[in-house]
Formats: sequence, C-alpha cells, structure tokens
Amino acid sequence: MRSFKRVFLGFFLLLLMLVVLAFVLENQQQVSILFLGFSGPQLPISLVVVLALLVGMLVGPVLGWFLGRSSRVSRKSLA
Repeated sequence: MRSFKRVFLGFFLLLLMLVVLAFVLENQQQVSILFLGFSGPQLPISLVVVLALLVGMLVGPVLGWFLGRSSRVSRKSLA
C-alpha cells in the first residue's frame, strides 16, 4: 500500500511538472505590467503569472496569521 502511494505521488508530481512546462512553453509572449503609472520591464506572461502565484502564496498565509493573531488578542481583552 505504501509503494502505491509513492507511485501515485510520483505520477501526480510528474503530471504537474508537465502541465507547468506546457504552460511556460505556450506563454512566451512579452508583456509589460503598468500599475499606478509605473511600467515594469517586459517579461514573459508565464513568468508574470508564476510570480503573481508565488506572491499570493506568501501574502495569503501571512495575512491569515496576522488577522488570526489580532482576533485572538481582541478575544483575550474581552475575557
């Protein structure tokens, strides 16, 4: 049973890597991001999407931790 889980996990990771590789190879057009009047350098679309995903993966847990911490502090002050 353990070897089946390892094979399944390996197959899933391989499939995920192939999907990411296909996404990167299909999205090589250069784009420039414009935000509040500031223009960024021209980067491939795939890089912009992956960077946005990584930033979201970092900001989300930090924001959740911060909001959870502030709600715990407010609950302690009420008790």
